[in-house]
Amino acid sequence: MVCSAVFLTDLKGKVIISRNYRGDVPLSSCENFSKYINETDELDRQPIFTQNGYTYCYVRPSSSNLYLMAVTKRNSNVVLMLTFLGRLVGVFKDYFGELEEER
Repeated sequence: MVCSAVFLTDLKGKVIISRNYRGDVPLSSCENFSKYINETDELDRQPIFTQNGYTYCYVRPSSSNLYLMAVTKRNSNVVLMLTFLGRLVGVFKDYFGELEEER
């Protein structure tokens, strides 16, 4: 696993589901993501960014009000992280039909 943790958040960055694989990323690291989402203009957002030594990769599935975000503290392959998130979106859509915060 190249990422340390995976988070499913709402549009404001509030964590809905999380999985910490390595234990080297605190849950408070999501506050950086939330701040980034809320304070950065939508046109200026990048799917990969670094803050305080952590690298964040995120995707927002089309027609969804959720973000899937992966975080790592190590020097990881971010393309592999984005591919993993994309495939995770596919699995969720196959299982749930659509990705929505509430059903």
